[in-house]
Amino acid sequence: MTRCSLKSLMPETLVKKVCASVLATLALAVSSHAIAQNAGGTMVMIAQPEPPSLAPYLSTSGPIGLVAPKIYSGLLDYDLQLNPIGDLAESFDISEDGKTMTFNLRKGVTWHDGEPFTSADVQFSIMEVLKKFHPRGPNTFREVNSIDTPDELTAVFNLERPAPYMLRAFSAYESPIVPKHLLEGKDVREADLSNNPVGTGPFKFVEWKKGQYIRLDKNPDYWKKGYPLLDRIVARVIPDASTRTAAMESGEVHYGAFGAIPNVDVIRLRDFDEIGVTTDGYAMINPMALIEFDVTKPPFDSKAMRQAISLAVDRQFMIDNIWFGYGKPATSAMTSNYAPLGLYTPTANYPSTADVPAAIALLDAAGIKPDADGVRATAVIDLIPYGEEWRRVGEYLKQSLGDIGVKLELRYEDVPTWLKRVYADYDFSLNINYFYQLPDPVIGVQRHYGTDQIRQGTPFVNSARYSNARVDELLEAGAVEANADKRGAIYAELQNILADELPVVNLFEMEFLTVYSEKLKDHTVSAMGPYGSFDRAYLDK
Repeated sequence: MTRCSLKSLMPETLVKKVCASVLATLALAVSSHAIAQNAGGTMVMIAQPEPPSLAPYLSTSGPIGLVAPKIYSGLLDYDLQLNPIGDLAESFDISEDGKTMTFNLRKGVTWHDGEPFTSADVQFSIMEVLKKFHPRGPNTFREVNSIDTPDELTAVFNLERPAPYMLRAFSAYESPIVPKHLLEGKDVREADLSNNPVGTGPFKFVEWKKGQYIRLDKNPDYWKKGYPLLDRIVARVIPDASTRTAAMESGEVHYGAFGAIPNVDVIRLRDFDEIGVTTDGYAMINPMALIEFDVTKPPFDSKAMRQAISLAVDRQFMIDNIWFGYGKPATSAMTSNYAPLGLYTPTANYPSTADVPAAIALLDAAGIKPDADGVRATAVIDLIPYGEEWRRVGEYLKQSLGDIGVKLELRYEDVPTWLKRVYADYDFSLNINYFYQLPDPVIGVQRHYGTDQIRQGTPFVNSARYSNARVDELLEAGAVEANADKRGAIYAELQNILADELPVVNLFEMEFLTVYSEKLKDHTVSAMGPYGSFDRAYLDK
């Protein structure tokens, strides 16, 4: 009998609940008649902006995450209570010392090209792809020394030290399992798979008409009998915000997540009977809006300058006037959603409303004086190209930082150009961005501040090129500390250091909105929300 042993991680009652969920492997109490009644149809979703690739093993870019988990699978999925449930792994076992994780893989799964899925794919994906090339993989799997494959349906992870946080990182979005037979011996960054994905998920990649749409068709050999229910998913690229809103209003599209429909329009559309709005489905990601600085060169090599900028920002104003009330002011380098884990500490230099006099006094004391025109520094600010709200944030910052003598020029480019400029070329002074802090700081926060995360060419890591030996020590200690109180103390010290040095200024904890047609059912059935597989989604007839 397969085992699901989580005793080292969870209370016994929760263990029983999770184990039952895993061993049930998403068994659904739906009759074949009901499945037949709900099957068929084409769901149209908005991909905004257009994905730079379909390589979730290389980039965690949001638009990639929206499409790729319909194609690729992970070892696990997560229910709405964040409990792990089976996907490519039908069960798993964790040793008493927490240093061995054994995944029992699902039998009869095939890749979309017909090749069998085996434990060799798991080993290759983790050790040769995610640990080396994924933005978060090197941290997530840092403790994995090797993976044994005693047979085709067993993958044994051998850990240097226990890593309980890793259990939250096996979704198709976070850790996609990729086909060894299509990547082995190739340059992973340049392989054709990047734009012609082959997965084991419920939908098969068919066509990408650049600038127009991505088409995915039903996988007839999907392991879950009777699923997926939809015949097709079409991800439409609609650059203009008003056109996206009109398409949703007219019923041309069924689904828009991650602010694809601007909040200003959501306020109106949520009153329509045929349109639904939800904030569900984002519990695993903890998104944080922020400013990244290049701390290696003037003017943002100055700690006083970075502190002054944080003081001059009216976080509540942005939430109220740009995101129409959806969000919460940042108060630390880490999200307040870590509070139940004992890992969150509010810190200095994070006012919810602007304190311009304090910011000016700080700059004056640091000898950063204004010229005859009142200008203390000039810079270009690069805006994440994910929608009109980010342009408005840029416009707000241009005005508010102008009040303390920082003159900004706004730059808004397409996604590939922006990614290359910030993460490959380091050709920026400061940028507006957002990062997923995810369910544990080892997975979501460490990549932002660790010296070892200065990985040129890898998106969404330490582009500030910030390096602090004590921070590195704390990140290392926090990743392996099992005692909750000690771990909380480690991250409290870390947050206070980062609040003082501010290589990144967090702005607000984001609250994403999903807008959908009421005809579309079961689109949010896991904690991954928009990043889910959509194998159970259907159009009500």
